[in-house]
Amino acid sequence: MERADLLSSLAASDTDTAPEALAELAAELEIPHADLLVIAGHPVPAELLPPKRDATITKEFAYRVSHCDHAQLASLEDFVRSLAHLDAPGPFVQPALPYLTPAESGSGAVFNGLLRNRGFGVNELPFAGLSRSTLFGMVSDWQPTRHRRYRLCAVAGPLGWRLPDLFAVVGEPYSPDFRPVQLCRHVGRVFTAAVPLTTAQLTECAREADRLSARENHGVWQPVSQGSVAECPDFP
Repeated sequence: MERADLLSSLAASDTDTAPEALAELAAELEIPHADLLVIAGHPVPAELLPPKRDATITKEFAYRVSHCDHAQLASLEDFVRSLAHLDAPGPFVQPALPYLTPAESGSGAVFNGLLRNRGFGVNELPFAGLSRSTLFGMVSDWQPTRHRRYRLCAVAGPLGWRLPDLFAVVGEPYSPDFRPVQLCRHVGRVFTAAVPLTTAQLTECAREADRLSARENHGVWQPVSQGSVAECPDFP
């Protein structure tokens, strides 16, 4: 079965695929096991989720990662993967927001689950080319619209997903002309690598991101991401 057909079928299976089979498939597709569990409608066990982490530190880490170019992202990913996996309280639970009720099924639930798998809520994402209100809508009730392809191009990067794969999961036709909006999957690869890390380790990784990118810390939160989509090797 073609990769896109396989992911599309998995998303439509509604728990028909056993979790054990998903672990093998995840290794074959190079997609996190936790993500395939979300897509297939299975609960994600605690051991596959991030530990409890400080949301402000998570947000700062994500922002600083987004300032690295592709060579720097590769070095940063190696650094993140080199850190020991420490015992930490967990698992991560997305903070509740009084004005947002996440969807329990459909594309909204999948998107929220993929965010959760990386230790993010909507507020912890770096700027991806979408407004916060749009992201909240995607989490709570992400119905098909004429804008959904643009939104997929915006969020695939922070999730570390290839565009054709994410399009297949939500049943949207993909064209090679589509490109990431602000961030590509190489940024998301760092976020995925950092899933097991504690708050203190995320602070360490944020400092390393600043060192690699030579970004000056101005001491204030500046939610603007420069991105390096034009140089992404996925899109010559």
